[in-house]
Amino acid sequence: MDDFAPLQPARIDWQDTTPVARDFDDPYFSRDDGPAETTHVFLHGNQLPERFAALPPRARFVIAETGFGTGLNFLCAATLFLQQAPADAVLHFVSAEKHPLTHADLARAHAGWPAFAPLCAELARHYPALTPGFHRLWLGNRRIALTLLFGDAAVRFGQLQARVDAWFLDGFAPARNPGMWTDDLFRQFARLSAPGASFATFTAAGFVRRGLAAQGFDVARVPGFGRKREMLTGHFLGGWQPAHSTPGHALVIGAGLAGATSARALAERGWQVTVCDPAGIAQHASGNLAGVVYTTPSAHATPQNRFYQSSYLHALHWLARHDFPSQPDDGALTGVLQLPPDARHRDKQQAALDSGLWPADVLRPAGSGWPDASLLMPAGGYLRPQRWCEHLLRHPHITVLPEAVETLTATQTGWQVGTGHRTHDADIVIIANAADATRLAGLHWLPLKRIRGQVSYYRATEASQRWSQAICHSGYLTPALDGLHCVGATFDLHQLEATPRDGDDARNLAELAANLPAYHADLGGADAALAGHRVGFRCQSTDFLPLAGPVPDACANPSTPQPGLYLSIAHGSRGITGTPLCAELIAALANDEPVPVDQEMLAALAPARFILRQRKKQPEWMP
Repeated sequence: MDDFAPLQPARIDWQDTTPVARDFDDPYFSRDDGPAETTHVFLHGNQLPERFAALPPRARFVIAETGFGTGLNFLCAATLFLQQAPADAVLHFVSAEKHPLTHADLARAHAGWPAFAPLCAELARHYPALTPGFHRLWLGNRRIALTLLFGDAAVRFGQLQARVDAWFLDGFAPARNPGMWTDDLFRQFARLSAPGASFATFTAAGFVRRGLAAQGFDVARVPGFGRKREMLTGHFLGGWQPAHSTPGHALVIGAGLAGATSARALAERGWQVTVCDPAGIAQHASGNLAGVVYTTPSAHATPQNRFYQSSYLHALHWLARHDFPSQPDDGALTGVLQLPPDARHRDKQQAALDSGLWPADVLRPAGSGWPDASLLMPAGGYLRPQRWCEHLLRHPHITVLPEAVETLTATQTGWQVGTGHRTHDADIVIIANAADATRLAGLHWLPLKRIRGQVSYYRATEASQRWSQAICHSGYLTPALDGLHCVGATFDLHQLEATPRDGDDARNLAELAANLPAYHADLGGADAALAGHRVGFRCQSTDFLPLAGPVPDACANPSTPQPGLYLSIAHGSRGITGTPLCAELIAALANDEPVPVDQEMLAALAPARFILRQRKKQPEWMP
């Protein structure tokens, strides 16, 4: 899409401690007292102290903002929420920013606000790469969900699915930034507002007042801050009522990467989660000794390629938030090298580097000593999938049972799940058992394919023990875990033999020799010591994207979902990077939260897409 063009970071002139936007000749906050201005205009203008204090248990409050800037409004609102709201309430803060600050400028701005130091430090640690699109961050011990929408405000809010309780209409003054204050943006405010949603803005410009009133907002002029005589506040049509979550019991089918991330996302929201997998934790496609945390860069911002980028960045956020890997034998995020195996991949990788869509902290040239257009993902790495799954499932709200789900029956209140041992009642069910999902009633239509892969485990040598980075080429290579390197993996679409084959180990070693001859020699060359091997079956969809979201009623009305039934399958060889964002998406839909992906990506991941494409319809659950 054209609106996912490369970002232009904010260009700032620093005047003492005040950042001034060079392109708009306007300061980011009051030179006199920025926090006091935010408190007057946005916090009191939306009656937030009183509203936060009156929230019920498990409340969900959504603030949406135009112009994240230095994050001052967010810091003030989040601090107030943590002080005033119930301990189990959650604040969703959604903010659009066309020209985000660099990490360095953000840190310089925050240095002037010691009162917010802990939250500033957490935001600095998780502040996303400057790539266009949606970025969901969990902060404040998971009481604060910050969703940054990098790009044009009207476009990004047009791609958002949310229910907004209060608006911070900020950004630079209308006279200096007229391109933002448009009727298109005002229409999005109305579309996204909950009944009775409030707004506040520092400006009192007549066209802003008239534009908001035309969309159904009651608008009033009230005293402004400091030298600004007036500002605007008001409410959308209807009476406002706070929203709150009612977590129940969820059952997850599958204890691999998809199931573990889905279970954890729900458990952290207060759900009691039962995970059923007869083989145990991460014993199928997620059961290799090591997996690579990486993505496939592209110069084209299609929904598929944007998912690859967004899910990679979101996976890094999950790993950082969970402090994983934390032990040497869990793996390490020491960077991933990606070598082009042929001319086509070389051109594609070079185009990604030249596109402007991949900042240097996400992707950069590998440097001298590597083939042309080789890439380095400095934040990537390798980890043990089973350890990651065990870490995610180690939560007081999660129970893992070694049971196989045999029946799945809708009831008036949810779902009844039958195993060979017992029957479970659940409010929602998440199917995360890869291609085995087709064995459940009503899911035979899923367009899935199983791809056989065999990975070979070779004993480390004195030379290979020095390897510190995973390397992807036509196969992949990982540093040693438990004294073993993963060398792999084969890719066989039409072979479903589960028994390892000697010829596949030879193929893996030959690929290593062809692409990384020095590494092949370090491992012992033709005499490399094979210590084992493992066969797994990747589950992939026919369009290469996962199926993540509500399950449609394929027989009766495929444009409507079956209530409380979700899929997270077909992650292919990208399970480590793809599953956290899919889990976040499903949890957001199940809890009626702001959705962490844009609507085009939402539709591209929806399981119903394969049916609806033929009918050119949009699912009824999407606005």
